[in-house]
Amino acid sequence: MRRLVSEVLEREGGIEVAAVAPNGRIALQKLTQVNPDFVTLDVEMPELDGIATLRELRRTHPKLPVIMLSLATQRGAIATLDALAAGASDYVTKPLDVANLQESIERLSADLLPKVRAHCRGETPQPRTAAPPAAPAAPRPVRRGAVEFVCIGTSTGGPNALADVFAGLTRPLPVPVAIVQHMPPMFTQMLAERLNAGPGALRCREARDGDAFEPGVALLAPGGRHLGVARAPDGRLIARLVDSPPENSCRPAADVLFRQAVDVLGGGVLGVVMTGMGHDGCRGAERIREAGGHVIAQDEATSVVWGMPGSVVQAGLADVVVPLGQIAGEITRRSGGGTSG
Repeated sequence: MRRLVSEVLEREGGIEVAAVAPNGRIALQKLTQVNPDFVTLDVEMPELDGIATLRELRRTHPKLPVIMLSLATQRGAIATLDALAAGASDYVTKPLDVANLQESIERLSADLLPKVRAHCRGETPQPRTAAPPAAPAAPRPVRRGAVEFVCIGTSTGGPNALADVFAGLTRPLPVPVAIVQHMPPMFTQMLAERLNAGPGALRCREARDGDAFEPGVALLAPGGRHLGVARAPDGRLIARLVDSPPENSCRPAADVLFRQAVDVLGGGVLGVVMTGMGHDGCRGAERIREAGGHVIAQDEATSVVWGMPGSVVQAGLADVVVPLGQIAGEITRRSGGGTSG
């Protein structure tokens, strides 16, 4: 795996592998010698594993970008969430279920390199979708409807950001919540369980097809499937899981959730776009605004990557741009049944 990661990075122009270490203790020793711009850490390492190494690293290098590599298994999902909570900047899953070396290189390149670019601004070119234009547009004036449904879209940095939002929702919400977090299958199940066990009044579970949306409960889109909204014959709102093609290179995609929520509820949708790479959620936010709904965007200072919320802000689609610590309050205020905005 070390050789594979090194080869992927060295093939990319503008990146030099400054050092390679077989375990965490040696990595920490080399850290001060080579002063890298970013670090990749394998969760599974002898002597000092990736998470223990990360905790030591964060004591001396609190801002250094660290990308974890983990297995796409239940154990790997738990370790990844532990690593993110311990301060990892991002993660990729190891390409182990592939036919040959070339396919492994291609998959790891597609997953790892965009994240390196996003976390090392100024060191390597960013993807076209990762950096919005410099000057934000003014929000478009539209008539507001009463909030009946909350949709949240997030990606890089999202698990920790969602945990903060859940902790801030200290009173039960009178409306249902749907969440899209860009993560692989199994990882979303582990994330839902952690969010559900955390502080706050909002409960969470991974969505199943046909689940009813209930006030005060968040359904999280399962990895690898789009989450949509439909109305049952008895009038209830229910979850629809679909396997249609990825949008914005994502499945699940926030745009799919936002769009389908508007199709069912019109201006009764509150869209929340939080930290993440790319621009998923921007087109959906436009649909929400056109229908008379509400849009909240996380600010740049508290976003791990300001791609997703930044694209919404630059398009003039956000009713309000707030730091992470204020998102729960905005959701509570706007979903209370009034017409504020």
